[in-house]
Amino acid sequence: MKKDTTKAMEDLIAEIRLVIPFDTPIEKLCNGPCTGCAKKLLEFLDMELIDCERALKDGEKPGLGDIDKLAKTAKKIFQVLKKNNLIED
Repeated sequence: MKKDTTKAMEDLIAEIRLVIPFDTPIEKLCNGPCTGCAKKLLEFLDMELIDCERALKDGEKPGLGDIDKLAKTAKKIFQVLKKNNLIED
């Protein structure tokens, strides 16, 4: 049985919150040379997740495009954080 888009979005948000280190101290985020601003990227992604969570709470049903967009955004930010050594393999 396939998931509905609401459940898929909820699962994606939970996975992103689990994998992305939102609680990284600022001292570690801004330590040395970096590719992209990790602090701003984390803030951006957190705001995106909050917006998605609010929409779900309000009963809005996400489309597949919404899920795909959030997944791509999170994946790109994950890669930048990895390049900046903020995520270990």
